[in-house]
Amino acid sequence: MGSGSKTYGIIDEAIKVIQTSGIRYQVCPFETVLEGDYDKLMNVLKKAQEVCFKYGAESILTHIKIEWHRDRDASIDEKVSKYKGKTKD
Repeated sequence: MGSGSKTYGIIDEAIKVIQTSGIRYQVCPFETVLEGDYDKLMNVLKKAQEVCFKYGAESILTHIKIEWHRDRDASIDEKVSKYKGKTKD
């Protein structure tokens, strides 16, 4: 939590953890969406939070939304594919 370029640098470090994790992800303006096995995702989340403290965060506020289906996987593409490339100026 914070403001300015220091905060963005800390967020960049957390995103690096996600990028090197091997899981599927999508960075958005106000959140980063992760896709994959629950236990692996929670492990990546913990590492991302730890790196935030390492790089100077004084506190962390994490919002987690989980979509879980018993009979199929939920996917990023399923949610956003129909909107890709559509912008309005």
